[in-house]
Amino acid sequence: MATGAKNLITDVPGLMIGNAEDMAAITGVTVILPDEPAVAAADVRGGGPGTREIDVMDPANLVEQIHGICLSGGSAFGLDAAGGVMSRLEAARRGFPIGGFHVPIVPSAILFDLMNGGDKAWGEDPPYRDLGKKAVDNAAVEFALGNAGAGLGATAGPLKGGLGSASIVLDNAVTVGAIVAANPTGSVVMPDGRTFWAWALEEGDEFGGNPPPAARGQGDVALANTLPGANTTIACVATDATLSKGQAKRVATMAHDGFARAIRPVHTPFDGDTVFALSTAKRPAPDPAGLSQIGAAAADCLARAIARAVWLAEDVGGMRSYRSSVR
Repeated sequence: MATGAKNLITDVPGLMIGNAEDMAAITGVTVILPDEPAVAAADVRGGGPGTREIDVMDPANLVEQIHGICLSGGSAFGLDAAGGVMSRLEAARRGFPIGGFHVPIVPSAILFDLMNGGDKAWGEDPPYRDLGKKAVDNAAVEFALGNAGAGLGATAGPLKGGLGSASIVLDNAVTVGAIVAANPTGSVVMPDGRTFWAWALEEGDEFGGNPPPAARGQGDVALANTLPGANTTIACVATDATLSKGQAKRVATMAHDGFARAIRPVHTPFDGDTVFALSTAKRPAPDPAGLSQIGAAAADCLARAIARAVWLAEDVGGMRSYRSSVR
């Protein structure tokens, strides 16, 4: 196995990513756009989630495909971003056809970044709907990481969080990728303050090439923010293998292991940790063993993406980045 050519989720054929930021407010939006309607599912494990259109992806429900996935800052205000994404997609006549209308299905999840030093005095006009539109306009196969999109205002324990992505190509040529806005209550580094919990999964020097830790152990983790719902890591994993809604749900469930490999503690009452899984259906459907391999790869990609998000983040709004904190 090896990383994809870009080491981004867009190594999965049929995907684009769009980012948009409000630098004054220190917040942003990321949209995952498949080139065709796509099967997707979600798994929510955090204790303080903020989501939209999650139930539509349940295998028991009618709608079989989605048209985009939106990740946003802004806490509950950020749920408006999906409305902006819908507006842009509807203008392009993309959506679930019903009664002469096209209704874009855009599941979304938000993270908390309201207390990061940005100007949130937006009154009755939060910026998220417009940011959702801009994210669609900016969609491309190449995109920024670190202080970008939904990761702009993110924190990771005591460090600056960010937007991360990674990919892997399996031996059977199936591609798996992940994108994450890393904003956890827990820490992404070991008690030594330097070594990423995900260090053993690193490909090349994608998050600094740090050597193995001198000592290992859980250690005590000081939680940076203990307001209910005050953090949250939100992510999407994707593959070009053809999946059913039930299979996508299994991949989303397995991908949460990537959170546990990169963040400690994880899935706390203060996080709304949510993982979406998406299939672009460019390759044949897997058998159960192949599905297991895709889920395992998704978890590893997600762990790497979390570490990359923090490694590539930069100081902003009084939040110190990993690279400025660790010498």
